[in-house]
Amino acid sequence: MGRKKKPFYRIVVTDSRKRRDGGWIESIGYYNPLLENDNVKFDAERLSYWLGVGAKMSERVQKLTGQK
Repeated sequence: MGRKKKPFYRIVVTDSRKRRDGGWIESIGYYNPLLENDNVKFDAERLSYWLGVGAKMSERVQKLTGQK
């Protein structure tokens, strides 16, 4: 998301069997690298739900959320 020189990223749940740009199941947060404070927001409850049903986080999302 975002535009030229203004990046903005969503944290989403997607099916690994779909194409990379094939859509997503649920949006659970966002990351805005241009903000100094409060640049990552995500729903911790939904994140723990998806992890509980077998979802795997990407390395970048692990770093952003502080999860393992």
